[in-house]
Amino acid sequence: MNDFAVFILTYGRAEKVYTFETLKKQGYTGKIYFLCSSDDKQLDNYKKLYKDKVCVFNKEDYINKFDIGDNFDDKRVVVYARNAVFDVAKKIGINYFLVLDDDYTDFGYRFDNELKYKYKGIKNLNYIFKSILKFYKKTNILSIALAQGGDYIGGKESGFAQKIQLKRKCMNTFFCSTERRFNFIGRINEDVNTYVALATTGGVFFTTSQISVQQLQTQSNSGGLTEFYLDGGTYVKSFYTIIFSPSSVKINLMGNKHKRLHHKVKWNNTVPKILSEIHKK
Repeated sequence: MNDFAVFILTYGRAEKVYTFETLKKQGYTGKIYFLCSSDDKQLDNYKKLYKDKVCVFNKEDYINKFDIGDNFDDKRVVVYARNAVFDVAKKIGINYFLVLDDDYTDFGYRFDNELKYKYKGIKNLNYIFKSILKFYKKTNILSIALAQGGDYIGGKESGFAQKIQLKRKCMNTFFCSTERRFNFIGRINEDVNTYVALATTGGVFFTTSQISVQQLQTQSNSGGLTEFYLDGGTYVKSFYTIIFSPSSVKINLMGNKHKRLHHKVKWNNTVPKILSEIHKK
C-alpha cells in the first residue's frame, strides 16, 4: 500500500468534506489528498485546513485534451478533475489510487458471512481497500467501483442484492492506476459516458455489489456540482451518453411511482463479443 492513496475531489466545500471524516472514522489510515482546481474561491481555506494534503490543478490545462461533448463554456463540472488526478498522482509518485467525491457519509458491507443480503458498516477500510487493490492488480480492468446506496433501492429484492457480483458499470468511486490511464469524457454524466464508450472497444469497468458507499442526497449539499445541476437540471445529463454511444443507449423512464428520465444501456449492443473457434474460416 506504499504506492496507494485516496484522492478526494472537492470544490467549494472546504468546511464540508464529509468523506475525509468518514474515511478516518471507518478505519482508513493511509495517504489522503484533496484535489482542488485553481479557480476555487475556497482554495486558501482548503490549504489552511489540510495544508500539504491539497493538490491543485488548472482546468485550462485540460481544455481540448479530451472530448467534452458540447460547445458550452461552463467549467463547474468534475470531469476536469477526474482527468487531472492521473497526472497529479504520477507527479507525486502514486501508482494506484482511489478517487472519491467529497460527500460520502458511510462505507458498508452489503452481504454477511453466509452471503445473504445484510447491511453492516465497515470498521477497517484499510483491509477493504487492500483486498480490492489486490484483485485489481491481478486483472486488466481499467477501473473498479464500489456500489452506491441507490443500487439497492428495493432492499433484498433489488438486482444488486441477489448475489455478490460484478456489474459492467463504474460510477462515483474509481480504483485506478497511472499505468492504465484513460480519459473521462463529456461535460456531465462523465462516468457513464466513459465506461460505455470505452466498453465498445474492449475497455473493462466493473462495480462490485459486495461493498457500497452512502452519500448525501443529490443537490442537498451546496458547492461541487450542485449549482451546475440547479442551473441546467439533471434532465440533460443522460443525453450526453447517447451522444457518445447512440447505438446502445437510450432514454428510459426510471422509477415506480415518481418516474424520471434516465439513461438505459443495452449491453448486447455495447460490448465486443467473443466468437467460438468453430466459426473460424
